[in-house]
Amino acid sequence: MNKISIIGGGIGGLTLGNILKQHHLDFTIYESAPEIKPVGSGIMMAINAMQIFDQLDLKEKIELAGNKIHGISITDEKLKLISKTNVLALEKKYNSCNVAIHRAELQRILAENIGFENIKLNHSLTTIKKEEENYTLNFENGDEVKSEIVFGADGIHSKIRNQIFGAGMIRNTQQLCWRGLTEFDLPENFHHEAIETWGKGKRFGFVRMTARKIYWYAVINKGKYKRYHSLAENFYGFHPLILEIIDSTLQENIFLNDIIDLSPIPKWHTKNLCLIGDAAHATTPNLGQGACQAIEDAYIIGKLLENDRNFNHIFEKFQQIRRKKVDHVVKTSWKIGQISQWGKGNSLRNFMFRLIPEKVNQKMVEKVIRLEI
Repeated sequence: MNKISIIGGGIGGLTLGNILKQHHLDFTIYESAPEIKPVGSGIMMAINAMQIFDQLDLKEKIELAGNKIHGISITDEKLKLISKTNVLALEKKYNSCNVAIHRAELQRILAENIGFENIKLNHSLTTIKKEEENYTLNFENGDEVKSEIVFGADGIHSKIRNQIFGAGMIRNTQQLCWRGLTEFDLPENFHHEAIETWGKGKRFGFVRMTARKIYWYAVINKGKYKRYHSLAENFYGFHPLILEIIDSTLQENIFLNDIIDLSPIPKWHTKNLCLIGDAAHATTPNLGQGACQAIEDAYIIGKLLENDRNFNHIFEKFQQIRRKKVDHVVKTSWKIGQISQWGKGNSLRNFMFRLIPEKVNQKMVEKVIRLEI
């Protein structure tokens, strides 16, 4: 019998494991992948996530493995500034900064800190059943495990959510997203800044993760995408730097996904079981908060464990604390995704956004990065 099982060894599940370890609780993480290896693309850890990693004594390790980002800019296709969020004041206030890092590198740091003896790889969940007080977990490899407490950290397509709650409609934005990793020498003025360029029904973002490793993403409305020989041809008319970044990327380092999220579900928990991260409240990536909100979930559970060891009390309070902020992130991110992908009226949109004072941008950012407890 397991005391606590965490289904999913992504960033949310691994952060939760680190939190439970801090509280000297016994747990096992079950991850479907056969190994934690350098697959996937880059990710930005925002100031809210970095504050939590600071409390886990992991901030410095993550900063050393990635690249500190001090500014976030939205530009037009020619890299002409639309709006900028200068986060230096927020960095000072919260003693943390944004860090761009390879997703696998972050997972490695989190897993090593937990200890691999607490992580079972090659464990893809097939079924979960409630039996009196406990849960029976069955895995693709034939293993069966009984567990007293279960956390579902198994992503937007969560089997736990589908089988236990039978809830959650996945919403498709009708936007295609390519994510890429490449070796590229960015001009010095972009070394510590994240850039997102807005065009007509398409946008492109890039950020430096290490000295020469660049993470980029390209988003195109499904109706605008043309199947050219190269993805770069869809961005003709954008600044030459953007075309160079795409052309420098090997095909095997480009990953294509639809941009989707989860319509809000009424409840994230039931007796002895709780969903966290994308399994509970998946968001589109437009605020860079998907993984960060999963990290915040783990943090809040940790804070509640300081005064209570009854998990059902904790689950109730956890949803009460997190609901409002998570709904705000999901809703705001969806809206930004729609505005940034306008197919017409772009000049007016850019003009209106240029009128927004920087103070307003910083206030919006602070609402997201401020921790709730």
